Amino acid sequence: MANTIKVKLVKGLIGTRETHRATVRGLGLGRVNSVRELEDTPAVRGMINKVSYLVKVVS
Repeated sequence: MANTIKVKLVKGLIGTRETHRATVRGLGLGRVNSVRELEDTPAVRGMINKVSYLVKVVS
């Protein structure tokens, strides 16, 4: 398996921009405290950077 990143949704999506909600869905996160292990690519890093106030990278 290639390098991976674990991403956790730490804040709710109510009151956020629609594009940011779509980005969180694109990362595969649904509910608060949901965690996904994603491939470490520039595209995924850009998505994480865009919604950095909503997600957290966990080890």
